[in-house]
Amino acid sequence: SVSLASADLQNLLQPQQQAFLGDMSPARAAREDRLRRLDHLIETHAEAFAASISQDFGTRSPVEIRITETMLVRGGIRHALQHLATWMKPRRVRTALAYRPGRALLAPQPLGVVGIISPWNYPLQLALAPLIGALAAGNRAMLKPSELTPLFSAALQAAVAAAFSADEITVVTGDAAVGKAFAALPLNHLVFTGSTAVGREVAQAAAKNLTPVTLELGGKSPAIIDASCNLDGVADRLAWGKLINAGQTCIAPDYALVPRGDVERFVQVLRTSMLRLYPTFRGNPDYTSIVSERH
Repeated sequence: SVSLASADLQNLLQPQQQAFLGDMSPARAAREDRLRRLDHLIETHAEAFAASISQDFGTRSPVEIRITETMLVRGGIRHALQHLATWMKPRRVRTALAYRPGRALLAPQPLGVVGIISPWNYPLQLALAPLIGALAAGNRAMLKPSELTPLFSAALQAAVAAAFSADEITVVTGDAAVGKAFAALPLNHLVFTGSTAVGREVAQAAAKNLTPVTLELGGKSPAIIDASCNLDGVADRLAWGKLINAGQTCIAPDYALVPRGDVERFVQVLRTSMLRLYPTFRGNPDYTSIVSERH
């Protein structure tokens, strides 16, 4: 039930809140250590994660997982490690005349406990990419991955529990009722990636606690074809962007606006590009399945 989930979630949140109060501005070394442990976790579990994601989908190309998820997240960790010292440094700002000889600084400070609700379409990337920022900023984090990728969610939960203490990062699994209770927690910030309809519910639940939210709700992505466009070059890019992950990408090209005189040729070159990428779709191990019958 939702009430039981709420009590259980509170029990997970409380140690994180207490741990944060005991160390409200973690040293750079502590943040780097957490980021490196996250990187090591991804490196050592990459194959197992890819296998569980593929099982959740029915078929998911391991090459796609490596390019769009594993490599992307590990690149983000490297970027954070390179820039962390700069990000943490207080920045001198102009002091108004009335307050001189005082000095004014902007000092970045951790928020506390950050909640991350991630979707099914890129289960690894969209759970762990927001986590990089949360850890770099010195926060604790609670993750709620999608119930539509249960094998991956369970694998992530076990891997995180082995690499991090529960008061650093914890992963919560469960259905939509658990997700609803998660959004209602008194977190210090909440990150949600998913549909607009669910995003509204998440924002409403968070508002009751005045929890600030970051919502990434996808949208429409038109491809605008100009009269001077080189159709052959563009078609390959559109075909790749549309068909990777079987189109289950929030910024996949959604529709094309094409000059009337170029429509037939556009369709022809796009079809050629698609067939070159994927000569067959059904039974092709390089082409990803749609995640569920409903989707």
